[in-house]
This record gives sequence, structure tokens and C-alpha cells, in this order.
Amino acid sequence: MKDFSENRYDKMKYRRCCKSGVLLPSISLGLWHNFGEIDSFENAEKMLCYAFDNGITHFDLANNYGPPYGSAESTFGKVFKKDFVAHRNELFISSKAGYDMWSGPYGNWGSRKYMMNSLDDSLRRMNLDYVDLFYSHRYDPNTPLEETMQALVDIVRRGKALYIGISRYPKDAAAFAFKYLKERDVPCLIYQGRLNIFDREPENEILDLCMNSGVGFIGFTPLAQGLLTDKYLNGIPQNSRMSREHFLKSSCLTGKVLSKIKGLNNIALKRNQSLAQMSISWILNHKQVTSVIVGASSIKQLADNIKALKNSEFSIEELELINKYI
Repeated sequence: MKDFSENRYDKMKYRRCCKSGVLLPSISLGLWHNFGEIDSFENAEKMLCYAFDNGITHFDLANNYGPPYGSAESTFGKVFKKDFVAHRNELFISSKAGYDMWSGPYGNWGSRKYMMNSLDDSLRRMNLDYVDLFYSHRYDPNTPLEETMQALVDIVRRGKALYIGISRYPKDAAAFAFKYLKERDVPCLIYQGRLNIFDREPENEILDLCMNSGVGFIGFTPLAQGLLTDKYLNGIPQNSRMSREHFLKSSCLTGKVLSKIKGLNNIALKRNQSLAQMSISWILNHKQVTSVIVGASSIKQLADNIKALKNSEFSIEELELINKYI
């Protein structure tokens, strides 16, 4: 069993999740990439332990994270059993269901059968009795929303999750979900959505809806899959996500986009930050945001991201300059 720093909670800033009793770290660690079966277990374990050693208590997973599907949860389960089992009460672990997971008509979307079967499988993989937070990973236009939401209600009432959330729902469906869940005394804790300097859709509607509904907001893809870093300032590096055409296509790096990245990088340098750190700080500058989910491929990358907390305030002039590069 690993010994963790006794002052780990002094290293992190925590934010209340809207009107709940939950405090989340400003930076949470997502296991979408780099924690699958194809990745180094030793590196994954080091990153998870480093995160907790620096006050990151929230680990964000989903049933199909890997690759292959389920393997990120299996990796986490091995690390949990080896390093974290004595600290279960200090951890806030989330998982999700909503995307393709297994073959046949019941392995996708938002049916009651899929949601409940998926969570049971996730708990087994992670060596857990319950998750702290379980999400509907996406809106299902073909399943009655009442069915998906009632499944979440019953999951909480059966003790398999302490809280529930929704991810990437359109505004009208989110509003319906918030109302349905609140009326059944299982309020939605948090909405997870994509938010970064280049992708601001939640700013227009979702952030205010969450605030007015007493629901927190947690942002993912804060670095726009790596575009909002210094990685691509001088071209496409070998073995980068873009070079592999993996979730980020080289066609995205147009001359116009590169010009924006360079402009934003200059602003970051004047703030004594990296572009990645400024991009994370920019999200945390939104009062409606509870936490930002970062991914990492190394301890060094994770440590650099955590440093964003040292400077999360922006002047009006800085925000105006950043807005020129939308």
C-alpha cells in the first residue's frame, strides 16, 4: 500500500458543486486516454497516485474508455485494490454509460437495461461496491427520457451510486432531466460538457441553465485535444495524437487555427503560463464551473496542468484579447 503525502489536500483548491454538499478538486483526472489495456500499467498507476498525492480526489471514467472497451476501468480497479482501497472514503469516482459497449440491441444508448447492466459491469471492473457519481453519457433520442432518468433514480436508491449526472445533453433535454430528477428527490449533481477557448457552446445556454437549476458543471477537453498547447506551434510532432489521426485530424491545423494558437500562446507567456495552463485557468475563471477534467500521458504533463491553479484570475483586457481568437 502506497504512503501518500499528509498535506495532499493543501495542494489543491476545492469547489462546491453548486447547491450540494460535494466539493470537487478544481482539476479532476480523466481516464479517457492512456489508461487502457494497450497502455503501460506502471505509467497509469504512477499518474493516478501522483494525482491523489496532489489533492486530486476525483477520477472520471466511463464504461467504454480504453481501448479496448472497459479496460480503463479494469486498470483503475487494479490500482484501487493495490494503492487506494484504504482511501475509498476520500475518493470521488465517476463512471458513465451511453455509448457503444457490447454487441446486440442492449449495448448502447439509454435504455434501463443497458444503464443498469453497464453499471454492474463497471463496478466489477473497478473493484467497487458503488460509484460516487454515475452519468447518462449522452441523450438518447429514441428511448423515452423518463426511462433513462428513472433508471438513474433507481440506481441511487439501490445504493449503486451516491449521485447522478448527465453529459452532453441538449438544453431542452437537460432541463427536462433536471426537473424530473429533482421531483423524485434524486437531483442531478452535475452536467458534464465540452468547454474550451475554441469550443464555447455551453457559455451560451448550458452554464446558466445549470446555475439556475442548482446543478454543477464540469468541463472536459479543456485543451481541445491538444490544440490549446504548445505542441503544434512548429508543426505536427511524431507520435502526437494528430500525427496518428487519432481523434484529432491534421486537417484541423489550418493556417488560421495555427495563427490563433500562436496568438493565444503569446498571451499565456505574458501571464507567465504555458498555453495549456492558461486554457485551464480560463475555464476555471467561469463562476459556474465546478471542475475541469484533464487528461495526461505522464506525471510531467499532469504536474504542468496542476500549475494552472497558481494563476486563475484574468484581467478584463486579457479576456478581451483571448476573445479575439475564438
